Amino acid sequence: MDALEITQKLISYPTITPKECGIFEYIKSLFPTFKALECGENGVKNLFLYRIFNPPREHTEKKHAKENVKPLHFCFAGHIDVVPPGNHWQSDPFKPIVKEGFLYGRGAQDMKGGVGAFLSASLNFNPKTPFMLSILLTSDEEGPGIFGTRLMLEKLKEKDLLPHMAIVAEPTCEKVLGDSIKIGRRGSINGKLILKGVQGHVAYPQKCQNPIDALVSVLPLISGVHLDDGDEYFDPSKLVITNLHAGLGANNVTPASVEIIFNARHSLKTTKESLKEYLEKVLKSAPYTLELESSSSPFITASHSKLASVLKENILKTCHATPLLNTKGGTSDARFFSAHGIEVVEFGVINDRIHAIDERVSLKELELLEKVFLGVLENLSEK
Repeated sequence: MDALEITQKLISYPTITPKECGIFEYIKSLFPTFKALECGENGVKNLFLYRIFNPPREHTEKKHAKENVKPLHFCFAGHIDVVPPGNHWQSDPFKPIVKEGFLYGRGAQDMKGGVGAFLSASLNFNPKTPFMLSILLTSDEEGPGIFGTRLMLEKLKEKDLLPHMAIVAEPTCEKVLGDSIKIGRRGSINGKLILKGVQGHVAYPQKCQNPIDALVSVLPLISGVHLDDGDEYFDPSKLVITNLHAGLGANNVTPASVEIIFNARHSLKTTKESLKEYLEKVLKSAPYTLELESSSSPFITASHSKLASVLKENILKTCHATPLLNTKGGTSDARFFSAHGIEVVEFGVINDRIHAIDERVSLKELELLEKVFLGVLENLSEK
C-alpha cells in the first residue's frame, strides 16, 4: 500500500481529539508481524507497534538483551487526532477526495499525511541487519496532551522499550517539501500579573490608587521585550501580552487592579526563574502578584547528530532541497522524546493549510515524503 491509499483511509476516520474511532485496529491490521502495546486514560488512546528485524542471538535467547547487543531502535511518531473541521468545506472533511493533484480532508497535513507516509515506508522496509523499528501514535496531541505521547513513553521506559532515535512527522515545511527540519522547539511559559491599586470614585483621585497609572510605566518594559538574544537555532525569547483586564465597566469607578495575561516562548537561555527575576526587577516599585507556569521546556537535537544528518541527506537526494534546521513554531510531542534523552527531529509536509477549511496535501509530497522516510530507515540500518 502506498502513502496516498493509507492517508485516504486514515482521513476517513473522524478522529476529533481525543477520539480514536477504531483507527488503531486498521493500523494494526497493516502490521501483523509487529507486536502491539496500547495504553490510555480519560478517553485518550495510544498505540505502540514494534518489531526487531534480524534479532541478534541474545535477543532470541533472552527476554531482555544486554545493552551491548541491542540493535538500533528507531521510532516514527505522530498523532491521529485532528481539530474540529468547522463549516464551509467544499466537500465532506472526513470523506477524502483527490482533486487537481491534491488530497483534501481534515488531517491531510496535520498530520495524517505524515503518518500515512511513514506507515507506508515502514511496510516497505526490509533491512538485512539487526534493527528495531517502532511506531508510536496517540489520539491526544491537539488536546491537552497529558495522557498521550508522554504517558506512552513513560510506559515504554518501564518496559525498557524506549527508542534511541525518533522522527515526529509534524508538517514542518513552509513552501516546498524539504525546506525545513525542526531540530528542537522553544519552551513556553504562561503568566498572570496583577497590578494592585485602591478602587475609588474618579472625582476623588486623591483617595484612589489607579493601577493603570502603574501599568503605563510598566508596559513598555514587559510587552514584546526580548528576554535574551537567542542563538543560531533559537529566536530571541519574547514576552507577549495576550490579554488585559481592569475595572468594573463603570466610567466613574477606578479599578482595584489590572490583570495582565502573557506568554513567553523561550530558548535554552531563558528559564522560569530568570523570567521571574526580570519581572521582579522591573516591578519593584509597584504592588503586584505574579503567577508563572511552564507548560513546556525548550530542547534541541544537535544539528550534526546522526539522525539529523541522515534525514538531511535523504531530503537533498529525494526532494532536491536543502533544509533549514530550526526551532520555529509552537510546541509538539517531540519534547516528550527529548525529555527521555531520545535523539528526535521533526519533518513532514507543507503546513500552509493546517487547521484550515479545505485542508489539503499534495500527492507529490506524500510520494516524496514516503521515499525520504524509507531512505532514512535504509541508511540507519546500514550504519
